[in-house]
Amino acid sequence: MKTHTFPALLRFLCVGTLLLATSACSAPAQDSATPATPAPTQAALQQQIQAEVGNAACDSTAQCQTIAIGAKSCGGPESYLAWSSKNNDGKKLKALAYAQAEAQRRQQQNDGMLSTCSIITDPGASCVAGRCELQKPGLNRGSAL
Repeated sequence: MKTHTFPALLRFLCVGTLLLATSACSAPAQDSATPATPAPTQAALQQQIQAEVGNAACDSTAQCQTIAIGAKSCGGPESYLAWSSKNNDGKKLKALAYAQAEAQRRQQQNDGMLSTCSIITDPGASCVAGRCELQKPGLNRGSAL
């Protein structure tokens, strides 16, 4: 007596492939004990940026830097902020500013917001009375990166 194992093997392979394909398409299970951490809001990021800048203490203008803050819907930063390299290497500040600008861009895209598309140039920063401040427009005291 001759047995036909080919159809049974074919059925087994088809069922196995189907199970594999459907399991690959399902979303990964999320551990209920560790809920997803929401992304920080723009306001929270702005507070962290301000905390990182602190009082921007300086001994000389060479320690004063500027950083682009926010994002316009047409591109470019919304404003600039003066900070000091006296007690800060700027790595965390730059990461926070980048995250805040990205959050603002996402929000603008989601809301379909438009802006004036005006260009805001980096004003540079100076050490004034022991604190880094943005330079006033029209003053050319040297630029900071």
